[in-house]
Amino acid sequence: MAAALWTDLKGQVSKMKSTHLRTLMADQVRNDAMYVASGQMVLDYSRQKVDTETMSKLFELADKAGVEQKKQQMFSGQKINETEGRAVLHCALRAPRSASIAVDGQNVVPEVWKVLDAMKGFSDKVRSGEWKGFTGKALTDVVCIGIGGSYLGVEFVYEALKTDPEAAAAASGRKLRFLANVDPIDVQRALEGLNPETTLVVIISKTFTTAETMLNAKTVKAWLVKAMGEDCVAKHVVACSTALDKTKAFGIDSNNVFGFWDWVGGRFSVWSAVGVLALSLQYGFGVVNSFLEGGHAMDEHFQKAAAKDNLPLILGLLDVWNGSLLGYEGVAILPYCQALLRFVPHIQQLDMESNGKGVQMDGTPVAVPTGAINFGEPGTNGQHSFYQLMHQGRVVPSHFIGFAKSQNPVELPGEAVTNHDELMSNFFAQPDALALGKTSEELKVDGISEKLIPHKTFTGDRPSLSLLLPVCNAFWLGQLLAMYEHRTATIGWLLNVNSFDQWGVELGKVLAKEVRGYLSQARKGSADDSKFLPPTKKLLAKYLA
Repeated sequence: MAAALWTDLKGQVSKMKSTHLRTLMADQVRNDAMYVASGQMVLDYSRQKVDTETMSKLFELADKAGVEQKKQQMFSGQKINETEGRAVLHCALRAPRSASIAVDGQNVVPEVWKVLDAMKGFSDKVRSGEWKGFTGKALTDVVCIGIGGSYLGVEFVYEALKTDPEAAAAASGRKLRFLANVDPIDVQRALEGLNPETTLVVIISKTFTTAETMLNAKTVKAWLVKAMGEDCVAKHVVACSTALDKTKAFGIDSNNVFGFWDWVGGRFSVWSAVGVLALSLQYGFGVVNSFLEGGHAMDEHFQKAAAKDNLPLILGLLDVWNGSLLGYEGVAILPYCQALLRFVPHIQQLDMESNGKGVQMDGTPVAVPTGAINFGEPGTNGQHSFYQLMHQGRVVPSHFIGFAKSQNPVELPGEAVTNHDELMSNFFAQPDALALGKTSEELKVDGISEKLIPHKTFTGDRPSLSLLLPVCNAFWLGQLLAMYEHRTATIGWLLNVNSFDQWGVELGKVLAKEVRGYLSQARKGSADDSKFLPPTKKLLAKYLA
């Protein structure tokens, strides 16, 4: 880490903490400098606890931390995931066919497009009815089985496009379900109302060994086989995997296995077969290709835009400033669009699995706190849930995300505003309310009783930023998600942590495997629980009883 600069930035902390946002926002020159437009997307971060001097030092931190060099290393296919010896190239998944991006001297773009073309061909056949199920019926329903990065991103995009007019028209008569949790209740919910004869199952597991995914896959396979017999599998099950021996043993035709690469991290994989296959089956490849093009447009912006205009860089800098320097432990992501109801769960994994790290790239402890708690809900639902805390409890920096046009415009006769204008009135009002608050003096002028003034006082001074996009369609969704992916990488580079491994996920898996073995033996009548902690032994005994 650039130690001297971090020390210098810490000197800004006391100044900014003692300067209210009311004062900061009185400087119109400052406000104008913090209004950034990239095409039709706008970022306003004037409600952040920074002045122009602070931002200058943050941009200098990015320069000294080598963000520009690390960015270019990522885009050029260098193995920046050092702990796993891998490149980080989800950007290659959305690159145009003419691009050249090399890993170990080999241009990977032709291979990416080979898989994209195969998925387009297969999804076109299924959607047209040319590919039929075992009993000759068209496959109109898809169950996608995966977990974590093999599920959250795909579900987010699926939900976000359900009410987009173009995508909705393309999905007419089709269903897409997701099965992630190993809880058998999730199996029941995923299969409810589906006919095995019209259902296609997509199993997503790179190694075909993920415990939860494979148990769910076996459960759904049994559901298919019970209805149609063992021979139905080749017609009703496909996979996104690299383990051809295991997919073949499962009964899947090798022509229906769509691969991806070790330089695709799970939480960045929605652009690969992990997401593209299921989304193409539901919405058609044309819609999905617009999503890829949006992601690529943000890649171009991230690579080429100057620092002061670079949206992902600015988001990353502000989140590091808030989380690692000002000491705020959370960040609320607040999309004022119901279509983004699964955006925040995906961003939770994207950011918290990436940057919740305790050591730097060289293995030494990080000198500042890392990894904010990401949470949120679509507005205005969140306003009637946790905004009370944000206004008068803990300080939680916030990202407000809105769209100029609705996917589903509604205008009722006699109403002063459209439904979307009502929604967006809150999008514009809440950041100001958080920033400015309401003083006791203002409440007295309003005639509020002395008894109620302490309860109705809002301290304000709560930072936020606002992102305004044109409309929630496939192209702008691609831009939005790619921007948050690059925000994640930027935070990691600033903190000098590896955003692309996730060793913290592994320990729980190892211990769960030990418990699984114990339960298997215990159900058969004998098992040794000596390896477990005394409280765990008690709980296991109660569970088995």
